[in-house]
Amino acid sequence: MSARPLVGREAAAVLRGLAVDVVRRVGTVGLAVVIATDDESAAWYVRSLVAATEKVGISCGVTDLGAAAGGTQIAATLRARSNDAAVHGIILQTPLPAGLRLAELAADIEPAKDVDGANPLSLGRLTAGLPAFAPATAEAVVKLLEFHRIELAGRRAVVVGRSAVVGKPLAQLLLARDATVTVCHSRTVDLAVITREADVLVAAAGRPGLITGRHVRPGAVVIDVGTSPTADGGLVGDVDATSVADVAGALSPVPGGLGPVTTAQLLYNTAAAAAALS
Repeated sequence: MSARPLVGREAAAVLRGLAVDVVRRVGTVGLAVVIATDDESAAWYVRSLVAATEKVGISCGVTDLGAAAGGTQIAATLRARSNDAAVHGIILQTPLPAGLRLAELAADIEPAKDVDGANPLSLGRLTAGLPAFAPATAEAVVKLLEFHRIELAGRRAVVVGRSAVVGKPLAQLLLARDATVTVCHSRTVDLAVITREADVLVAAAGRPGLITGRHVRPGAVVIDVGTSPTADGGLVGDVDATSVADVAGALSPVPGGLGPVTTAQLLYNTAAAAAALS
């Protein structure tokens, strides 16, 4: 079996088109990105995000506080952006300086402008089934599945990873679409026994090559959320694509799978926030 590639290019284009439509209707839309790291991969991502916003007509302002920034400074910056009427969406880029936690700092992001679902209030509303922005990566998983017409209702979904930015919110999104969801993590015993039960398997543990062919039920859909840098400047996912492609029915590639959809989802969320605030 050779797995069908679940590429993200076309799904991302649909989301960008929706964002453009909203921007044209609303007018000026502003996104604020706050960064407090010298991590080069984070800097690369922010540059690519700025370029993406320009293409859909969103104004993006980046505040680089530097890797030595303290929690008080970051929190004050987030509150200032939250109170700025020209800003409709706010992102706190990770990684953060040592000792600082995203969930604690993101509490200072106005929920209506929390376009990457980082404020704990957003996760709580998501869990309660109330309107809220989900983390863009988690939402992108669902959008990619839906674009490729992967049925979720009644299916067994297994998410490997329990982070607050992907695993936990993704479980809520899948439950909302009537999937039966199991969340696995580093303490899960006999991981492969559980993952082989999945109709839809999502690898979001941040461990390169964790999921191999032996973890996958023949014909299952596999979504790779992982993006770990390689020594030669490339990216590798949580899935060992070579062995999994021989077993799975469909597989999202890294790169080119979830990444474009995640960025496009952030653009759409920002436009949607502007429309709601106008």
